[in-house]
Amino acid sequence: MLHIVIIGAGECGARAAFALREKGFDGQITLVGAEEHLPYERPPLSKEALLHGLEPKLVSDAARYADAGIAVLTGLSVESIDPAGKTVQLSNGDSLPYDRLLLTMGARPRPFPGLSGTIHRIRTLRTHDDTVAIRAGLQPGKHLAIIGGGFIGLELAATARKLGAQVTLLEGLPRILSRGVPDEIAGVVAARHQAEGVEILCGVKIQSLEESRDEVKVHFEDGRTMAADLIVVGIGAIPNVELARDAGLTIDNGIAVDEHLQTSVPDIFAAGDCCSFPLAHYDGRRLRLEAWRNAQDQGALAAANLLGAGEAMSALPWFWSDQYDLTLQIAGLADGATQTIRRDTADGAFILFHLDAGGRLIAASGIGTGNAIARDIRLAEMMIAAGVRPDPVALAAAQTKLKSLLAA
Repeated sequence: MLHIVIIGAGECGARAAFALREKGFDGQITLVGAEEHLPYERPPLSKEALLHGLEPKLVSDAARYADAGIAVLTGLSVESIDPAGKTVQLSNGDSLPYDRLLLTMGARPRPFPGLSGTIHRIRTLRTHDDTVAIRAGLQPGKHLAIIGGGFIGLELAATARKLGAQVTLLEGLPRILSRGVPDEIAGVVAARHQAEGVEILCGVKIQSLEESRDEVKVHFEDGRTMAADLIVVGIGAIPNVELARDAGLTIDNGIAVDEHLQTSVPDIFAAGDCCSFPLAHYDGRRLRLEAWRNAQDQGALAAANLLGAGEAMSALPWFWSDQYDLTLQIAGLADGATQTIRRDTADGAFILFHLDAGGRLIAASGIGTGNAIARDIRLAEMMIAAGVRPDPVALAAAQTKLKSLLAA
């Protein structure tokens, strides 16, 4: 009986395990995770779970894993992989044989440079336990400093304000959301945070962080200091590639896989935040995506290809973020765009369509309240996938149905 082992019990690994069963695999499946919790969704950690002190939003409960015949080993890390012997060594001393192996080990927060030793008031946000620790420090009137103006930092800022904390956000670059978000949308987000009382300081250079029993201080390169009750560092993530690297797999901004999610070692696949892959729609450009939907898409694709389907990665990059009542969505990659068309819709919402030199739609970015932009971004995603070259005038006109441009 074939045995498929999945290292990494997050969204991607769990989705892959169930997809294997849905595709008819009747062999053994073992899912190994370092956290004590069953696999859970991470997007709520900076939003609902933090705001309301909720338990993790599980991908599935224990009964469903049992019914599907999926063995879930929690609280165990993998010490090493032996591709020649087809075994993985667990932290409890056990050795686990496999016929095929899937690596869904995710990523970890990038630490602030120079920090060492036991730290209580300087945190990162990646796990449910992180959320519990951060929420304990967000009582009304407490001062939270967030280092990093990306999605995690901004979502955390919005939630912290709802909890009554004073918030200062520190970003080293000239503006927030510098990675992949257009200026116009970043400006709307910044203005909303400032209206909610968040202090945003861009272009700041931090020299060091200093923790004491009662506070933590930020020392800036220009000689200023700032005190806070809690600091959360959100300056990016590092893919967990060490096990793969030590096992001899090729590493390239993550575990390098081909369009089928297969690594450089036969019978080992990788998916989710830990891997980089070529995407044909963008001329084979190698990407590594840290996104909820990518974890789901690649989990399902990996399951199919572990069973020999030979399916190529085709899903487009897609990101979203909820902050206050605003929703931001991005489909595709705007790198390489030579023209941007703005389309204003209802209630102040708008979408930016990004075209390449040949007039092909390659990305769309939108922001609005609630679900104001959701349908149009979905249609734009379909247009991107179809290689549509829309008329810019029609694209800008709110009365033009995107569905008609897709059909054309």
